[in-house]
Amino acid sequence: MIINDRLDIALAVGADGVHLGPDDLPVVEARRLAPDGFIVGGSAGTVEAAQALERAGADYLGVGAIFDARPSKSNASAPRGLEALAEVCAGVRIPVVAIGGVTRETAPRCVQAGAAGVAVIRAVFGSDDPLRITEAARSLRGALMS
Repeated sequence: MIINDRLDIALAVGADGVHLGPDDLPVVEARRLAPDGFIVGGSAGTVEAAQALERAGADYLGVGAIFDARPSKSNASAPRGLEALAEVCAGVRIPVVAIGGVTRETAPRCVQAGAAGVAVIRAVFGSDDPLRITEAARSLRGALMS
């Protein structure tokens, strides 16, 4: 389990890690405070930011918004596109997760651009049937693995 934004809560509940955005505790501080083996992820929108997070000790990066994410997150960045995703993936050695407007149809394109994984938040939180969405996510994973 990865907790978003809050290292203190992640540590208090015994989570596996934390994901930190640009307005959260710096990754280097989280790395200093967290125990060995604790996962620390960070959000990056550019190659330079990605490289800085990698140097600071991030285990993985969330990069986005790749596609239009504003229907589910009003303060999401403008779509950066697959080219920006590919540049970040090529610029770091740690895994990159594509986020922002990713669908079953666009997820394979993100993986082809170099992403190690994708986030499909809108599909899960916008669903009236989370179990069906869980099955769809399993199907998506299968599509990405083939």
